[in-house]
Amino acid sequence: MNILLLALRRLAASLPTLLIILAGLFLLLQLAPGDTVDALMAQIGGGDPATAKELRHYYGLDISALSQLARYFLRLIEFDLGQSAIYGKPVASVIAERLPVTLLLMSTSLCLAFAGGTALGILAARNIDRWPDTLISTVGLIFYSTPSFWFGLMGIVLFAITFGWLPAGGFEEVGSGLTGLARVIDIAHHLVLPVVTLALIFLATYLRIMRASMLEVRGLDFVRTARAKGLGETAIVIRHALRNALLPMVTLVGLQAGTMLGGSVVVESVFALPGLGRLAYESVVQRDLNTLLGIVFVSALLVIAVNFIVDLVYGQLDPRIAAGR
Repeated sequence: MNILLLALRRLAASLPTLLIILAGLFLLLQLAPGDTVDALMAQIGGGDPATAKELRHYYGLDISALSQLARYFLRLIEFDLGQSAIYGKPVASVIAERLPVTLLLMSTSLCLAFAGGTALGILAARNIDRWPDTLISTVGLIFYSTPSFWFGLMGIVLFAITFGWLPAGGFEEVGSGLTGLARVIDIAHHLVLPVVTLALIFLATYLRIMRASMLEVRGLDFVRTARAKGLGETAIVIRHALRNALLPMVTLVGLQAGTMLGGSVVVESVFALPGLGRLAYESVVQRDLNTLLGIVFVSALLVIAVNFIVDLVYGQLDPRIAAGR
């Protein structure tokens, strides 16, 4: 119960931060040249000043920035994210169409990075200063230092163009009419390259953290005691060391949730995925302020939710946290 109360307190403390982020982004965008009406007029090839004035009044852009911000927060209290000027429908509907793609990409990439980083980190720690450790550390450094978009582009060139094994982009085959299991397989086929591209950098981070954590834990008293009792190394790792070594890894998941959202912008743009990342890019280019603020709001809620879950998991891994020590 203590860990739940702690998580709820952190959840409540995150709400003011969310409002500050929205206010800061709103005011920052006001400093940029042009607005939504300018983007709309450019798309239709121009227009007269009267039309522009009428559109600014319709979208509430003819009042001061602080008044616009106050109006936005009042709508937010009513769970109204406003109307998308570019897409011509409620922002909530636009985000709801794109959110499942981003959630699927992020969750799959996170699972792959976490599982792969944990396994490789344990393997490196058990073979310290030997060739498996050197190889894994070197590969991890290469993954960490290489931009994700380069991995994506090279993956397209190699696996989509050269060998033709995987699709070069998209979420699913357009117009295929697939349903059920066939559609699931088709989506999974399209997501192989994006998921691996997004996961590689985070996998490199996780394996380095897991390696260092395992090296630290294996020198503690309870591990030496287990070894003195005659337990094998595999049993020691699984039954004793792993639970304690996972604590920094779980913490890192919460810290990197926002980073992974940022990484999805690049990956979704490279592979033409219809997710929140690509929608954010389009909203910035087209100056669709309501949509961009809605994306930031939903993304912040996702990060808060991930950290809430991380706090609960942390309490299960470390009973001292749950006991309030």
